[in-house]
Amino acid sequence: MKIPKGFRFAGAAAGLKPQRRDVALVVSDVPAAAAGVFTRNRAAAAPVLDARPRVPAEGMRAVLANSGNANALTGPGGLDDVSVLRSAVADALGIQKRAVLTASTGVIGQRLPAMKILAALPGLVDGLGDHAELAAEAIITTDTRAKMTAREVVLGGKAATVSAICKGSGMVAPQLATVMCLVVTDAAVTPRALQELLARAVTKTFNMVNVDGDMSTNDTVLALANGLAGNPRIADPGPDLDVLEAAVTDLCGELARAVAADGEGATRMVEVVVTGAPSEEAARDCATSIAGSPLVKAALFGADPNWGRVLATVGARAGSRGWPIDPYRARVALQGVTVFDKGAPVEFEREALKARLRETRVDLAVALADGEASATAWGCDLSYDYVRINADYSSMIVQKPDGMLAKEERVANYSPAFKRTLLVEALKYISAFSGQIAVVKYGGAAMVKESLKEAFAEDVALLKRVGLKPVVVHGGALEINRTLERLGERSEFVDGLRVTDAAALPIIEMVLTGKVNQELVALLNARDSGAVGLSGKDGRLLEARRLVHESGRDLGQVGEVTAVNTEFLRMLLDKDYVPVISPIGLGPGGESLSINADDVAAHVAAALGAKKLIYLTDVPGLLESAPDGELVRQVTDEDLRRRLAAGSITGGMKIKAYSILEALSGGVERVHILDGRQPHTVIAELFTDRGVGTLVQPQPAAPAA
Repeated sequence: MKIPKGFRFAGAAAGLKPQRRDVALVVSDVPAAAAGVFTRNRAAAAPVLDARPRVPAEGMRAVLANSGNANALTGPGGLDDVSVLRSAVADALGIQKRAVLTASTGVIGQRLPAMKILAALPGLVDGLGDHAELAAEAIITTDTRAKMTAREVVLGGKAATVSAICKGSGMVAPQLATVMCLVVTDAAVTPRALQELLARAVTKTFNMVNVDGDMSTNDTVLALANGLAGNPRIADPGPDLDVLEAAVTDLCGELARAVAADGEGATRMVEVVVTGAPSEEAARDCATSIAGSPLVKAALFGADPNWGRVLATVGARAGSRGWPIDPYRARVALQGVTVFDKGAPVEFEREALKARLRETRVDLAVALADGEASATAWGCDLSYDYVRINADYSSMIVQKPDGMLAKEERVANYSPAFKRTLLVEALKYISAFSGQIAVVKYGGAAMVKESLKEAFAEDVALLKRVGLKPVVVHGGALEINRTLERLGERSEFVDGLRVTDAAALPIIEMVLTGKVNQELVALLNARDSGAVGLSGKDGRLLEARRLVHESGRDLGQVGEVTAVNTEFLRMLLDKDYVPVISPIGLGPGGESLSINADDVAAHVAAALGAKKLIYLTDVPGLLESAPDGELVRQVTDEDLRRRLAAGSITGGMKIKAYSILEALSGGVERVHILDGRQPHTVIAELFTDRGVGTLVQPQPAAPAA
């Protein structure tokens, strides 16, 4: 994400949450105009009560934000904690206390452990830089991913940037959807103009999200504008104000959709478009009510084209609010398929529409015939996981004597019936897999996010304890990218393969074998996994040859596996070690070759006769039409070949698909493509009936005549 001139970001772990960063600091190097929009909840949290009367204003310099603790309904002590933190930030940065704003999100009703944040503050200040991603991670709670974005505009002939970080997943309702969002820009604009455009942007975006109909105590959208872009300062309506407002609205709209898609337990996002309403207020009310209806949301989760619930919601809002709306004159469409029109149901192919409703995004359109106003709202489905998350949320969060929060997500907290079902199902698979070899290719976001790294290490340790023999093959593309960028090197990819020249190869080998491998081994051994770090060069584990792309393009020092030292690996497995393999191979002349980790995992699995091969990726699995198509839960090798031939599988998934075919032809029985962005997906796939992701198996043999 591009960062505006004069802004610095940092994120750190203060111990408010058991794992992960939980405190963020954003600083403007010069005084900035500030604006804010806050929750309308009268049980507003202490940071909201402190900040709301102080914006819009000139001269703001810093925002300190935390997750893990909302500092809400904490009495006078909550405001005292805000004051202490503002003073500490001011002292650390050498600025005035009035130039500091705070924001909090997390558990309600627990006193904020301010001393924890104070202890983390020096490191937070030292870490200030172009680290928006760290700050974005530090403010999330039940979110599954950080949210940030940016826009570039031209104002008065000067280039300016608008950027934002955001969180939001649960307790999300209209009248400021539950978010913490910080917008920063180097545009020059007065506080009043900034406040007015921000309020209008929020009305059209965050105020149109409805995940669960519950308004938070902590909703906060702050904007800082420091003027370093050098444009004439915007104070009044005109073209420059319109351009800036359009950018802020578009940016907030993207984040609002991300919040809806990341709703607690959500499996799909819904966009509701209402047109033909008698007024904008009526259009917004109908759209957000449809998005928030528990019946509509439950139907979406079940991929049920139950359009009657949509019109029932419209009729209820028209009746209770007195809107001059006639639902019988409406037209309703799901995924572009008209299901109600001209006062009557419309025939449609139910099974085909159900299949469309299983896609990750659902478009729901209601065309009224009562006016010219329109509105768009966003929401998500209502899954079992939403109930689980919120039923467990408070009971599983405990506060330690030192003020730190910990999560106790134990099986003991669940109902007896659920525990019985879970344990019987898991034990059945544990027995079946005992003594088998499973190869896991570890890569993507699962290697970057701390909580996902911890979850993966726990999965491997558990697999070993129940008798499975895991072998880990890791990638490291994201870490390699960062390292090469720091050294001024540019990465080029051909069909997902990194072109690697002689200068880049030592850097890649250093990252994979010297950094990523060692860190992963340490993480596993902290859980007594008996992990052993290996380069493919160790013991001639991976012999390779230079790979030439199918187009004829020379990829440089990139190789493909020609042989695996199976005896070496079996010796380690027999002694109860977990091999952790870095994908660096040994060429015919003893040279190092960088090998795609998917290819290494496939050859290792085939050589060892593994029953299972697991790929952790950054997508839910194989999708019907990337990037947002329906998940393909099961597929055969023949079908996979047909998809490759048709060109429907591209990029990194294309490499993975060829590797899967290699593994299956080598005797591997089952290959799983799993979403590594979700914790414990390996356990969920192996030890539950339904599983997750995509399963690829050989085509069953035709029955004998």
